[in-house]
Amino acid sequence: MIIHSAQFELGAVKAAQWPEDGLPEFAFIGRSNVGKSSLLNRLLARKSLARVSQKPGKTQQINFFRINDQFRLVDLPGYGYAAVSKHERAWLATRIETYLVQRQPLQRVFHLIDIRHEPMENDKEVHAWLMSLNVPICIVATKQDKIGRGKVKSSVAQIQRLLQSPFPTLPVSAEKGDGIDGLWGLIEEDLERLRQSPSPVELEIGVTHQHAGEDEDAPE
Repeated sequence: MIIHSAQFELGAVKAAQWPEDGLPEFAFIGRSNVGKSSLLNRLLARKSLARVSQKPGKTQQINFFRINDQFRLVDLPGYGYAAVSKHERAWLATRIETYLVQRQPLQRVFHLIDIRHEPMENDKEVHAWLMSLNVPICIVATKQDKIGRGKVKSSVAQIQRLLQSPFPTLPVSAEKGDGIDGLWGLIEEDLERLRQSPSPVELEIGVTHQHAGEDEDAPE
């Protein structure tokens, strides 16, 4: 993927603020401090487009990044940070759920898991819920560079097993760039699928023609 332009578009705290032009979107979700912002910066070859916070749980809005004027990457608030109040956690969970359930341009969710640790209970709960949605998922095992290369395969298998997921798991390193091409490959496949699929207008025309043909063939 060649990035011609990448810009932070807006941070939304309510659905009324979401962009309305229908560009395809790819969302990133994970525990606080799992490395979402670092991964987004690596994907976009930018040092600080997505702000990397030193305080987990700092991001409390849905951040939209417009790429090549063709699609968006969406940074969802992190979950699982204990220092955030119960009220704030519920508020953030509702905001994330509203986006993932209602957002029609959403094409895929990238669920980030720290490869150094077993998925926690809230990781499992979030993934089970994501699997109930009608949207493709990719598990992203972050911080691959923090473990020995000989442990990557077994760590990925453990994540896959504990999440009980049929979806692929890609190990990545935002620091070294490992696995970044694989993530872009999935995004490019999704964009190509959209380009190959008929538009709503074409579908409507096809249905209209079908009904017209049925009327013509109907006995008098």
